[in-house]
Amino acid sequence: MSEKKYIFDSAKNVTTFYKALWLLGILLIIGDLIIHRHEELKLAEIFGFYGIYGFVGCVILVLVAKVLRKIVMRDEEYYDR
Repeated sequence: MSEKKYIFDSAKNVTTFYKALWLLGILLIIGDLIIHRHEELKLAEIFGFYGIYGFVGCVILVLVAKVLRKIVMRDEEYYDR
């Protein structure tokens, strides 16, 4: 009996997907250079603002989750009692 083959089982497909993500990122950066945005907040007109904003937001989310885990975590035998 043969196992089911998925799209990312092939190294070629993974490489193609990886290159497509890079190409999409480059196109978005080029678009950020070419397209003029009419923002209400002057800070948002800085090159790469939304990328930086998203990255900082994700880092803060992870750090808050680490602290929150310590607050709500139960010991290992909590459900065995």
